[in-house]
Amino acid sequence: MTDLKTDYYVYVYIDPRNFEEFYYGKGIGSRKSAHLSDSSDTEKAKRIKAIKAAGLDPIIKVIAKDLTEREAFFIEKTLIWKLGKNLTNISSGHFAEKFRPHHTFHLDLSGFDFKNGLYYVNVGEGIHRCWDDCRTFGFLSAGQDKKYSDPIRTLEQGDIVAAYLKKHGYVGIGRVIEKAVNVNDFKVDNKSLHQHPIKVTDIFDNCDNDKSEYPVKIEWIKTADSKDAKWKSNSGLFSSQLVKASLQGQPKTIEFLEKQFDITFRDLLLVE
Repeated sequence: MTDLKTDYYVYVYIDPRNFEEFYYGKGIGSRKSAHLSDSSDTEKAKRIKAIKAAGLDPIIKVIAKDLTEREAFFIEKTLIWKLGKNLTNISSGHFAEKFRPHHTFHLDLSGFDFKNGLYYVNVGEGIHRCWDDCRTFGFLSAGQDKKYSDPIRTLEQGDIVAAYLKKHGYVGIGRVIEKAVNVNDFKVDNKSLHQHPIKVTDIFDNCDNDKSEYPVKIEWIKTADSKDAKWKSNSGLFSSQLVKASLQGQPKTIEFLEKQFDITFRDLLLVE
């Protein structure tokens, strides 16, 4: 049950030597003074010790009062985010996932600047799937265990994917046009995969249980044969055994893929 008591407040510690704010917190009662006796090895405690060594005391001010705990958490996080590296707060605070990471104003981030995300997806070529089928019939797939199918089922309509083929490189850039479904329910041109000349028929293994393959429908924007996969060894390009991974923090890989496939991810992600 949500705590609706409004006895919380948000406070700030200020260094009297330069009037720099160095710590934000939330609490009730005498919480704001508790840090004065902190003997830990944190940056906050060191700063307070240095202030006292100069014969001074930190300036402590309440910024917002009469708050619920949730309100206090949110205000605390907003202030922490605002000053970021200038603070001695160890934790990034509650609601951290709702705030843009620091030092990313030069980047375009999914969830902030774009509704959809940019993801690496492992083709996972083998007895249950192959790149030729994925390319020809417009899908990527994972399965034979929920730990493999669950990640691909999180792809949303509009997400942009970069398909990676192990031991080759990147082979395709596409847009998710429908969420992943059980292979029995997946259709191409209103026909089941059973009715298409796919090369790997073992994709239907375990189709009647929770180990089923889950194809996700992809509109391919640019693709390449496996022999023409895009890769450059020892250049810091991203690859993984994971089925799906975000490419948001991989600027080298993004730049490489944009050049190799002659696309701009920003433009692709701005398409509604």
